[in-house]
Amino acid sequence: MFTGIIETLGLVHKLRQSEGNLHVTIESSISSELKIDQSVAHNGVCLTVVALDSNTHTVTAIAETLSKTNLKALKAGSLVNLERCMQLNGRLDGHIVQGHVDQTAECVDLKEHDGSWEYTFKYDTTLGNVTVEKGSVCVNGISLTVINSQTDRFSVAIIPYTYEHTNLQQVKPGDLVNLEFDIIGKYVARLVNR
Repeated sequence: MFTGIIETLGLVHKLRQSEGNLHVTIESSISSELKIDQSVAHNGVCLTVVALDSNTHTVTAIAETLSKTNLKALKAGSLVNLERCMQLNGRLDGHIVQGHVDQTAECVDLKEHDGSWEYTFKYDTTLGNVTVEKGSVCVNGISLTVINSQTDRFSVAIIPYTYEHTNLQQVKPGDLVNLEFDIIGKYVARLVNR
């Protein structure tokens, strides 16, 4: 379980393909504190640490994960949003995030507003996911508030701190981001559709 509050950025150091799997080695300020078998969200995708070095950690994404997330687009030098799992005695500063990406979305617009940024993302509605105005959504692992919720798209407003401390600084129109929709909203939508 995660909160969508990004701890740090990781720098993709090395990628290695092995059959259908992608092994990603990442350098970060928290890599030296991690343990083998620990769950860490990478751009919102819960992955297991499988190897450690002095300042790097390695995770493996299987074909299923690669087909449903933007991890397939990683390359050496990419920035990855990182968050360790939530501690039960901690504050829930974002919202309840499972680390299970529902789908990707395309950034279709980016506007700078004198010190803040507004991103608009378009997603495939055939998967049954929805957003609501002022509801929560997780974009690349970041807990954000939805503005301008429409049938197949929504926007989010980004403050300078979030822009500077997440990989949104590299997202531009045409790029894919990972989406995890609000878990409570998903259950309500499923019950209503029964």
